[in-house]
Amino acid sequence: MTLKKEEKQSLIDLANEARRRAYVPYSNYPVGAALRTKSGRLYTGVNIENAAYPQTMCAERVAIFKAVSDGEMEFEVIAVVTNNGGSPCGGCRQVMAEFGLDTIVLFADGKGNLTKETTVHELLPEAFTPKHLVTEKSRQAKGKTQVKKPVVPCVRVCLFAAVYSQP
Repeated sequence: MTLKKEEKQSLIDLANEARRRAYVPYSNYPVGAALRTKSGRLYTGVNIENAAYPQTMCAERVAIFKAVSDGEMEFEVIAVVTNNGGSPCGGCRQVMAEFGLDTIVLFADGKGNLTKETTVHELLPEAFTPKHLVTEKSRQAKGKTQVKKPVVPCVRVCLFAAVYSQP
C-alpha cells in the first residue's frame, strides 16, 4: 500500500493533536498515535502514565485497543508522534504484530515532521504471532499426538519463573 504525502501528514497531525491530551506527569514525554483501519475508521491514543509505573499504557496500544473494542482488527497505518520522533516500544510492536505485520508505521516529531516510515514487520522481525501458539486443537488438526494442555510459550514461562524466583 502506498500512502500519499497528504494522507501521512493528516495522520501525523491527528496524532500530534491527540498528544496534547497525554497524561504524563512523571516522564513529561507525551506521545500521540493515530490509527487508520482498513475500513477507513480513525482512532487516536495517548500515553497514560501511572504512579505504579508498570500500569502505564502507551499511545499506540490505546489507539489499537479502542479500535479492537469497536470490532476493528485490520489496520493500514499508524502514526506515532513524540517530541523527538521516537520509536514504539517493544510491547507496542508486539501488539501491532498481533494485528498485521504489513501495517505501515509512521514516526514523527512534535513539529509534525515525518522522521521515519516503516512496517511492523521491519520493526519486529520474526515476531511472535498467533501462528506460533500450539494448542491441542491445532495439534489434532495436524494429526499429531493429543496434548491435554496448551503448550505455553517459553517467554511467558521464563518471565513467570524470573519474577517468582527472586529472593
